[in-house]
Amino acid sequence: MHFLITAGGTREYIDPVRFISNASSGKMGYALTRAAQKAGHKVTLISASDLQPPVGVEFVGVDSVAEMFEAVKKHFPHCGCLIMAAAVADYTVARPAKTKIKKTNKPLTIKLKPTADILEWAAKHKKENQLTVGFALEEKNLRANAEKKLKEKNLDMIIANTPAAIGSDKAAVEIKTGGGKWLRLRKAGKAMVAKKIIADIENITW
Repeated sequence: MHFLITAGGTREYIDPVRFISNASSGKMGYALTRAAQKAGHKVTLISASDLQPPVGVEFVGVDSVAEMFEAVKKHFPHCGCLIMAAAVADYTVARPAKTKIKKTNKPLTIKLKPTADILEWAAKHKKENQLTVGFALEEKNLRANAEKKLKEKNLDMIIANTPAAIGSDKAAVEIKTGGGKWLRLRKAGKAMVAKKIIADIENITW
């Protein structure tokens, strides 16, 4: 199978040197990439992370949501499964400054606008033999909110976790497929979690 995996936190620029981002390290996306490789699959990694990409994968480096969206649109038609592990910004700067904004003693207001929903687009455009897998980071009502995302975006699988996973080498996740029951994985190294996720995806199709 050809996996298309996204990783890292996007950067939405305010001016040429400042940006809005999040604390995502990209470790989960990279763990999934290595797990898919070890299972014998081809992988295209679209990354907004500063981590060194694994050897042997097709690597596409991006910064912003817009760049990630363009990369996904380019590569999605050729993949069997998209895993959106990236922490994609919900908002971007409406009008980024072309030059560095100078500091003054006055308050600065930055207008934001919603970003494109990459996973929703992919789910709407997937073919019969393609899978879309998403992540849901939730502080409260983990399963309920994740299952809502699973249904509303017509995903084949959702992986739910909490903010405790951000930047950590370990994670505890809950996994659900469209017609299946919730499966809880106790806190473990992200490599082990990724191996289980890839195996569960293989079971959807094989």
